[in-house]
Amino acid sequence: MVIRLLLSLAFVGGVLWFAARLAQKRGLGQSGGMVDVVARQRLGRTSTVNVVRIADRVLVVGATEEQVTLLAELDGDVVEATLAERAAPPTGEDGEPLPAARPGARVGGALAGSVLDRNGWAGFVTQLRDRTVRR
Repeated sequence: MVIRLLLSLAFVGGVLWFAARLAQKRGLGQSGGMVDVVARQRLGRTSTVNVVRIADRVLVVGATEEQVTLLAELDGDVVEATLAERAAPPTGEDGEPLPAARPGARVGGALAGSVLDRNGWAGFVTQLRDRTVRR
């Protein structure tokens, strides 16, 4: 029974390896570096606003299940400056990094800016702690 299980797993692993190699040879799943999604924000269950860099152009695109609409074209330098500003660790009033912004802590991610964002709650708790501590 164990030998049969191991042979089955080896077979499935071989098929997956072969499929990955075939996809890599045909260039499936690769954009060649021309298209890069800079930012994405969900607006509803089926709608999003995306900032997309295509070669040297930066586009703001609205997407729903039915269509994709070009909303605006942005200056690439402004987008780079904004990304660099957001990459800097957030600091408190005293200039010290917030607890969630310590080196090695995860900044950003899929939940960034949402109610489930851990960094947002950590900053909120730090501000509350600073206001409630007697000095």
